[in-house]
Amino acid sequence: MNIVAFDEAAERLQHGEIGVIPTDTVYGVVACAANQSATKRLYELKKREHKPGTLIAANIGQLIDLGVSESEINKVKQWWPNPVSAILAVQGHEYLHQGVGSLAMRVIADAKVRKLLDQTGPLITSSANQPGQPPATTIQEALDYFGDTVDFYVDGGTISDIQPSTIIRPTDQGIEVLRQGSVSL
Repeated sequence: MNIVAFDEAAERLQHGEIGVIPTDTVYGVVACAANQSATKRLYELKKREHKPGTLIAANIGQLIDLGVSESEINKVKQWWPNPVSAILAVQGHEYLHQGVGSLAMRVIADAKVRKLLDQTGPLITSSANQPGQPPATTIQEALDYFGDTVDFYVDGGTISDIQPSTIIRPTDQGIEVLRQGSVSL
């Protein structure tokens, strides 16, 4: 069992490792979004094909640096920072969006996770569970799902009372709510 603190997690993520951390919503499997091989490994671990994960960032600037246009961000930025994930188009970085052309992304409000993201840059994430199973609510549940197939774990205690993010998509008429989560829109 390789449980580390957030500071060590940042260093390990920057070196291409993947891990499980408490995000602003649920435990998530994470990798540096700028690292193509780590992202590929995360997608293989979660058996995700043409179903990109969620990009989490410390601020809007990190998303712009990754190829998200300001015009796309302007459609949803009033809901950030918050556990609201918006499906937006991304230029380039096909390995992140798996050829779909867009992916869910959000700017994190949680101070601990934002500090981590300030050090690592945006992370690609997916809930800490196997397909069809409920998300892990404790580090032990995450260990049961992934064992040594991830490089490290950050223990955030029990997070069973937190809902997943609300997922939205901008449309010509406004915003479409695809999944109602922790923020009501």
